[in-house]
Amino acid sequence: MHKVSKRWALGVPALLAIQGALLLAMGRPPICTCGIVKFWEGNVLSAEMSQHLFDWYTYSHIVHGLLFYGALRFVFPKSPVLPRLLIATGIEAAWEIAENTPWVIEAYRKQALAQGYVGDSMINSLSDTLSMIAGFAFARFAPVWVSVVLALGLEAYAAYEIHDNLTLNVLNFIHPFDVITQWQSQIH
Repeated sequence: MHKVSKRWALGVPALLAIQGALLLAMGRPPICTCGIVKFWEGNVLSAEMSQHLFDWYTYSHIVHGLLFYGALRFVFPKSPVLPRLLIATGIEAAWEIAENTPWVIEAYRKQALAQGYVGDSMINSLSDTLSMIAGFAFARFAPVWVSVVLALGLEAYAAYEIHDNLTLNVLNFIHPFDVITQWQSQIH
């Protein structure tokens, strides 16, 4: 690997370390306060949502990676992949930090499915960023149509299973819609 490429490659672990350190400095618990680490938390209404390695919102972070790859490929078509990955990781890490501020946590609590949301554990937040990286890597090697089908499939599957996904989350974050809130309230 070229010397410059090695430096770019070190940027991703550095961003993950910064993300983790800032989350801990903000008072986020390193793992679920329940004292265990689960691979998957599937109960969207559980207090343990966003506390373990993976959950229903992991799909949204994979979609972030697919979208970031496409957008950064469009904006920086001649840029090598590692700098684009570093930009994507920086954006995702910044979002993960912002998502765990009191203001954003409170904004999420106004949504039907997130009324008990307390923020992410550090391990969940880092897993979210790694899921974005996985989506980015997938998009790099897959044909565009496969990435589009995967993104739409993940969005549809999450909407079907938990009445939420990246699209609905963004819409409700910008402005709550009664029809979405009512539909999400029907989840058991």
